[in-house]
Amino acid sequence: MNNADFVARDLAVLWHPCTQMQDHEWLPLVPIRRGAGVWLEDFDGRRYLDAVSSWWVNLFGHANARISAAVAAQAAELEHVIFGGFSHEPALLLAEGLVALTPSTLTRCFLADNGSSAVEVAIKMSYHYWRNVGITGKSRVVNLTGAYHGETLGALGVGDVGLYRDAYAELLRAPITAPSPDAYDREPGESWADVAARRLADMQALLERHADEVCAVIVEPLVQCAGGMRMHHPSYLTGLRALCDRYQVHLIADEIAVGFGRTGTLFACEQAGIAADFLCLSKGLTGGYLPLAAVLTTDAVYDAFYADYASQRAFLHSHSYSGNPLGCAAALATLGIFADEPVLERNRTLAAAMARQTAHLADHPHVADVRQTGMILAIELVQDKVTRTPYPWQERRGLRVYQHALAAGVLLRPLGNVVYFMPPYVISEDEIALMARVASAGIDVAVA
Repeated sequence: MNNADFVARDLAVLWHPCTQMQDHEWLPLVPIRRGAGVWLEDFDGRRYLDAVSSWWVNLFGHANARISAAVAAQAAELEHVIFGGFSHEPALLLAEGLVALTPSTLTRCFLADNGSSAVEVAIKMSYHYWRNVGITGKSRVVNLTGAYHGETLGALGVGDVGLYRDAYAELLRAPITAPSPDAYDREPGESWADVAARRLADMQALLERHADEVCAVIVEPLVQCAGGMRMHHPSYLTGLRALCDRYQVHLIADEIAVGFGRTGTLFACEQAGIAADFLCLSKGLTGGYLPLAAVLTTDAVYDAFYADYASQRAFLHSHSYSGNPLGCAAALATLGIFADEPVLERNRTLAAAMARQTAHLADHPHVADVRQTGMILAIELVQDKVTRTPYPWQERRGLRVYQHALAAGVLLRPLGNVVYFMPPYVISEDEIALMARVASAGIDVAVA
């Protein structure tokens, strides 16, 4: 089969996510036959450097030998079993491993299917906790401007990206939205920490007014990814933890995209020295192999549900594939790589290479910001550098970068006018140089 044959059959039956399908009348769909390391290969033999880790899930490369072997071995032993009233070794070992890696207060692990599901679990647990302990009225969630937490209705309900949310607004319960500590919004002379302090004051004022009706605050620690790779100072998280304690609301840390080494530490919250009440994990959890999510929480939360059956206090939330052994096996292999190899140390070297290769873009007349947190680097394109006037979204400047990069053998998928790198951790410095050269040339094409 070649690309053209595959695409014709695909477009006859498939509906792809996050896509205006009509675009594929002129924008080629890329069918992938195989992957190896950071490279993907189509049916015509063309290769593409996966600069976005296939929607941020792939940590250690495509067709990773260690993870593949673990999944294959598990498939030969047990592919799945009902997780209500039954259990299995991969789930037990994974839960023990995650509890050992996360803060000491996070002692309980609830397994779900994907990132959106993890957020739904955390929100429902938080709300239900307050109900179980006899505190009524705490049914709302505080989010941040620009927040993204998934696209199922509960997760979408605590998001703030209009592109995903607006069409479904009538189906959603509105959150209470606090200003993001996004450092891109800093005033002249302000540091990232200054913005964090200013936005903490806003959050304090909000909680002062609304704490009685709020069950939880949900944040994406350090980087708001789908909202444009917007970044903030760790001190915001430190202060937010203190505010949540003061006003008796839960803190939900959505580390679905930023966990497992993306920000320079294993988990982003480590850089703030805090522990959330709920830690949501997915994406890189299985190294990009299989859908799986975990929500880590405290004994205090667990104990609020632990009661006689007749009390009806149990947490009745399930998925058919909860605790799937294949996903757990992939996750255990992923954790094993972190344990056996100097992943975070290597990532620091790779992150420095990404910074060097893109440093020149800070002087580009249509680049307002080049920002980086660990293995995430973002380049903000603007119409006017001085005023930071954005390009109209209808011009789809980022799409021009995408098209140029594909032609040059690199998979970039900008978020609007934000070009970003989030590559697998097995990328080489030479491949980083290629990625940066192609992105730089694509930006020139896009703004011409």
